[in-house]
Amino acid sequence: MEKLKDIKCIVWDLDHTIWDGVLLESADVQLKPGLKEVIEKLDQRGILHSVASKNDAELAWAKLNELGIAEYFLYPEIHWDAKSVSVQRIQQNINIGMDAILFVDDQPFELEEVQSVHADIQVLHADQYEAMLDDPRLMPRFITADSACRRQMYQADTLRKQAEEQYEGPSEQFLATLGMKFSIYEATEDDLQRAEELTVRTNQLNATGITYSYEELHQLMTSQDHMLLVCELEDKYGTYGKIGLALIHMQQKVWRLNMLLMSCRVMSRGAGSVLLTYIMREAQKQGKQMLADFRDTGRNRMMNISYRFAGFKQQSADQEGRVLFHHDLQQAVEFPDYIEVLVPEGQHQ
Repeated sequence: MEKLKDIKCIVWDLDHTIWDGVLLESADVQLKPGLKEVIEKLDQRGILHSVASKNDAELAWAKLNELGIAEYFLYPEIHWDAKSVSVQRIQQNINIGMDAILFVDDQPFELEEVQSVHADIQVLHADQYEAMLDDPRLMPRFITADSACRRQMYQADTLRKQAEEQYEGPSEQFLATLGMKFSIYEATEDDLQRAEELTVRTNQLNATGITYSYEELHQLMTSQDHMLLVCELEDKYGTYGKIGLALIHMQQKVWRLNMLLMSCRVMSRGAGSVLLTYIMREAQKQGKQMLADFRDTGRNRMMNISYRFAGFKQQSADQEGRVLFHHDLQQAVEFPDYIEVLVPEGQHQ
């Protein structure tokens, strides 16, 4: 039996879904019993929430505030457009796959309309909301510090995006205003739950698409000929959390990069190239050349581009979309000026 796809974001309708009644017919609508607890508990598990409702935006948002749940909803879409359009905008703003979204509505017509446009989306009738806390798609294996504050990280990102839109000048100059600090360190046991979560959740910026379990990562972390790196990013708006992983097989003459992945939340920050640059510099210091594995998953083209942009050349490829890249590391490799890279003392310096 095929494993159910984990849900990363729930998109809720409002009338007869979040609350009983129709807001435009009566301002005295009440939250459905127990629904606030469902939203709060799912939020604590790191599952995001948004709204797609045909309603008066000002009235609806005021009601969500009054009911004490407005803070939970990212990128709300409250207007008279088709729900399929709203869902697509939410998906693009959060930057996740459509198959990681669960759309909840009380109208079979709306559920069908959304599913007819977005074949990969998962849908649920609103009368089933009480069973959501026990839904295996909404029960991540681990709840990490990062997952528990995922919504706040997205909310900080909204502030960054607003600042970026208002900034007049080149993007590198804007990035310099953020005061970014990028920490790279060798994984410890405390990092492994989040490391597993990253391999499971990251699709677009995962060079091989391979996922690793906690147990597999633990074995690699303690292996003498492997190095498992974790990275974190923070700026003046707050932390992005643990956002990247790399697994290096350290061989006699070459370092082989078996895994490189980065949260898509930091795609526009150049974070992937910073981690790759760090690994290249460390290999260079030890007189090694580099190999890097890539496998085309249909969603990770950016990682192929990242390797080529960093000077890697394709050494071999097969029918399954697996590519092996090579870099002789003859040239100096520098970090971008707009980011401060922090590495613990004594770590592969």
